[in-house]
Amino acid sequence: MHKTLMAAAALLVLFSCAGNSDAQKNSELRLKNTMGVDRPEATVVLTRKQLEAKAGSLDNFYLRFAAGGSPLTAQYDDLDRDGKWDEVVLLCPMKASASVKIELQKTDTLPVFQGPSIAHARMKLKNEDQTFGESRPSVQMPDQNPPTDFSKKALPPYLTEGPGWENDKVAFRLYFDTRNNKDIYGKRVAGMVMDSVGANPGNSYHHLADWGMDILKVGSSLGAGALAFHYQKADGRDTLVRLGGKDIKGETYQLLSDGPLRASFLMTYPWQLAGKPVTVTEKISITAGKYDYTSEIEVKGEALPEDLKADMGFADFYKAQLDSIVTDQAKVVYSFGKQSENHDNLGMAILSTQPAGARIWSLGEKLTPVSDITSSYLMEVPVKAGVPVTFRFFAGWALTDSAFNSAAGFKAMLQQEADLLAHPIEVE
Repeated sequence: MHKTLMAAAALLVLFSCAGNSDAQKNSELRLKNTMGVDRPEATVVLTRKQLEAKAGSLDNFYLRFAAGGSPLTAQYDDLDRDGKWDEVVLLCPMKASASVKIELQKTDTLPVFQGPSIAHARMKLKNEDQTFGESRPSVQMPDQNPPTDFSKKALPPYLTEGPGWENDKVAFRLYFDTRNNKDIYGKRVAGMVMDSVGANPGNSYHHLADWGMDILKVGSSLGAGALAFHYQKADGRDTLVRLGGKDIKGETYQLLSDGPLRASFLMTYPWQLAGKPVTVTEKISITAGKYDYTSEIEVKGEALPEDLKADMGFADFYKAQLDSIVTDQAKVVYSFGKQSENHDNLGMAILSTQPAGARIWSLGEKLTPVSDITSSYLMEVPVKAGVPVTFRFFAGWALTDSAFNSAAGFKAMLQQEADLLAHPIEVE
């Protein structure tokens, strides 16, 4: 399970009491929906500290969760990889402005998960027989690993050329080579597909299939949320550098959690920035029921440029409608139009949780003195050493949900996500 500790699915958990008398003590907490809309797929992240405040010490214990006597789906994650779970992701559908009492029951046995995952991350390497093996918990990229030349090789060294992650709505991949770009797989099914997509060169993911297809042209853009950094060089000129290229000194993938409700992994990049060694980390996570993934970025190193800014971008190759949403908690830039590789409607967006400091800008089709990145919309925020920066990247494809046949439908989803930030589920 790669230190992902999964609790039981709704209606499939057996509430058998553990033999230890302490494990039979029950407690409770209350969740409150602070927004006047239903949240049928609401997930709540509960920290170990929050749960111990209600249930007492949880060393060597887990919890079974129920509402009104019905078991709830929960996932235990050991994100810091110290051998102890530190967060629980809980699926708890909630009515508008409603409160739900959650019953907690200690158990010394990890509840057994039964049922399909609705969030998944994987990294698979090619075998000598041209198949792909089991997903690896960690992989280090060879130094300056080049993109696969498909005129010489039918399959890349990694399935879909690098890590893949998905939920029941959308899927993504990251190129595990010097390009370090990101791509979108539009989905027409809720099941997990990324363990098989790309494994057979006879079934091109560039062609529409029952499950979906690769729907984004990436080229020299920032694809589907690739990262870059903007600063002023010693000669006073601006520069925008992609997180990749010749200055990448290594790259490591580390799986953190693998469903059923949330999947996450950590990318670590030893890098050269402004001629100085730095380490960039990006924690990518995807949660069931959402049309986005979250990227948490940190930069560590001595003598970082004082004006350093992090940029997340997305491709701009077609005539698409560009707009933005600004609230007290978020700034969103999005485009919408017939920009999928299936020549139908696709909306893409980036949400920053630092609206006051975020800037929206763009790069055209031609190379500039500033950067070799082209055809991209960007969201930019200031960076300080060791202080995380959070972005969310959204993709809404018309064949996934008919609501995304119109710009209004895509904007409505984004507006609701911005509103949810202002009205979080409260834990009492």
